[in-house]
Amino acid sequence: MVGKVRIGQGIDVHAFEAGDFVTLAGLKIPHTQGLKAHSDGDVVLHALSDALLGALALGDIGQHFPDTDDAFKGVDSRILLKKVYQLVGEQGYHLGNADITVACERPKLAKHNLAMRQSIADVLGVDVSQIGMKATTTEQLGFTGRQEGILATATVLIFAN
Repeated sequence: MVGKVRIGQGIDVHAFEAGDFVTLAGLKIPHTQGLKAHSDGDVVLHALSDALLGALALGDIGQHFPDTDDAFKGVDSRILLKKVYQLVGEQGYHLGNADITVACERPKLAKHNLAMRQSIADVLGVDVSQIGMKATTTEQLGFTGRQEGILATATVLIFAN
């Protein structure tokens, strides 16, 4: 183990497709479209998983859960996040905090903020105060502004046990 504190950063993007909800932070949020993905397309949990893996130089979720493996087709990303956090624990670390940003014009996420934070905290077995969540638009610029998809970023601080 190198150091007592590690920082990780993750990003994920998924395009919209036909559907009537998006899955974000493990929650089905009503929307006029769905997210195109091999798994459930949860950009929030994918970015968070990548941040946790990156903090310990353990690769990314695509290496651990490849989209070429049918075992992960349609999988609930909470399962993937839980497995990633188990790896973090096996390396002798635990979460200090996570800071997550979601960029999309729609759906509007403010009213889902606390529920999304709590969902993540429940998966990780941490206090909701350790999970920060923000949503923003891109002022109608780029693929998120054109409502072609959603982007999420996550930054984590982990500590040695």
